[in-house]
Amino acid sequence: MFSRTNPEVALRNQFVWFEKWISERQVYKYLVRDSGLSQSSIQRLFRHYLEQAPEVLIRSKVKAHLLIDATYFPNDLCLVLYYDHDIRYTQLYRMTDQERYEQMREDLENLKVLGVDVASITCDGHKALLKAIRKVYPKVLIQRCLVHIKRQSQIWLTMCPKAPVAQELLRLSNRITHLKTYEQSNQWLADLYHWHERSKVYINEKAFNPDTGRFWYRHKMLHQTTSLIIKAIPNMFHYLDDPQIPYTTNRLESFFGHLKEKLKIHRGLRPQAKRNFVKWYLHFKNNGK
Repeated sequence: MFSRTNPEVALRNQFVWFEKWISERQVYKYLVRDSGLSQSSIQRLFRHYLEQAPEVLIRSKVKAHLLIDATYFPNDLCLVLYYDHDIRYTQLYRMTDQERYEQMREDLENLKVLGVDVASITCDGHKALLKAIRKVYPKVLIQRCLVHIKRQSQIWLTMCPKAPVAQELLRLSNRITHLKTYEQSNQWLADLYHWHERSKVYINEKAFNPDTGRFWYRHKMLHQTTSLIIKAIPNMFHYLDDPQIPYTTNRLESFFGHLKEKLKIHRGLRPQAKRNFVKWYLHFKNNGK
């Protein structure tokens, strides 16, 4: 009864239902039951909160091990996260339509201006992001996400490639996430080298297309996968030198998955409300809600 007669307490209690709606699998039916408010009152209250969005504050500036990744939502909405792996905190984010070099460079410059000392960045190797990192943080260690390399190899080669050469490369790529010591990584590099020496003629086979007047790789996906792995090698094993460096962005993949589940439950939000829903979700996650 006291909360109903005290405006400040009532407001705080109402905000609790908004937190549950954003962060948990709460739908109006159960919020009405538990809050004692009508559905129209709850919807009106939530619309009020979704007209605004909280700011994200920098929490740590010391030797941050960042995870940077992006995910896409319907209607050309892309969320780019700059996540501090050490303190489990989103230091910065951007909502845009795709991963753009200029925007990611600006984001990294803002982190630098705010005094964030970045020790490493783990990412999937998106060209625009790599270019931005090298521009703003040229000395920062870039750790390529091993899970991404493995998964992309499986997509391009398929899980059941027919060619023996591709089968062997698939087996090599599947070992990537199991390399925990220098000895294991050195053995893997040696195995990859010997495979490539035996297979490079086949990998680089070309044919001429008279219609376009150009040559093309006969085994395009095999060539593409080989190129992906070889180009990633210089940035694949920094985590062996420093155990604090995460070798995968899987934590963000899980994070994105949960966020999309919440949005799916509350589908029907208008574009701006949807964007602010995401911002509130990040706010509550950062504050341990």
